Amino acid sequence: MRLSSPVYTLKRHAKLLARDKGIRLHEALNQIATKEGFSDWSHLASRCFKATPAKEIMRRLDPGDTVLIGARPGQGKTLLGLELAVLSAKNNGTGYIFSLDYNETEVWDRFERLGFDPKDYDGPIVVDTSDDICAAHIIERLGNATDRAVVVVDYLQLLDQKRSNPPLQEQVRSLKKFAIESGSIVALISQIDRAFELSSSSMPSIDDRPIWAAL
Repeated sequence: MRLSSPVYTLKRHAKLLARDKGIRLHEALNQIATKEGFSDWSHLASRCFKATPAKEIMRRLDPGDTVLIGARPGQGKTLLGLELAVLSAKNNGTGYIFSLDYNETEVWDRFERLGFDPKDYDGPIVVDTSDDICAAHIIERLGNATDRAVVVVDYLQLLDQKRSNPPLQEQVRSLKKFAIESGSIVALISQIDRAFELSSSSMPSIDDRPIWAAL
């Protein structure tokens, strides 16, 4: 069943409804769900939050894994990476977002599009949009990370934009080593090479920076 608005918008409507009518939030959520054609909010949530690509990826990943998420612009790479971080927080871990593509406000705006509310989760989300982001910066920031940490880097090709930073391949090796030693999961977001659009292949290969593949 298609919702009239995104889930995060429906939650916002419920909060306003609870405030305006002086009722409990769960009652307001149930009223909103009923208008959407569901018996209650839990019914809506169970139907709308079943399998997602992020959940499928997380099921396949183990502590110490490094994964590459690649696609053309506008295909949802960043939202996928953010959902991985949310899933970590949901499971009492820590989600780290290192972005050289967006500022902190923009990152949190995208979390809101996912319906993410930090108060709903046991683990924290850490957002870093520093211009100093590189493999060394990430490793230093996560010095005491546990095996429940998910690290999302958005995006890979910008890590060596500063001439003072090591070559990209060297940074990837450092992040992979760190993931193994710390038991963290590192997700590297990457743009697919434009040349792939001119190829005869129906799916990108490792040379095109694949949609997702274990490194």
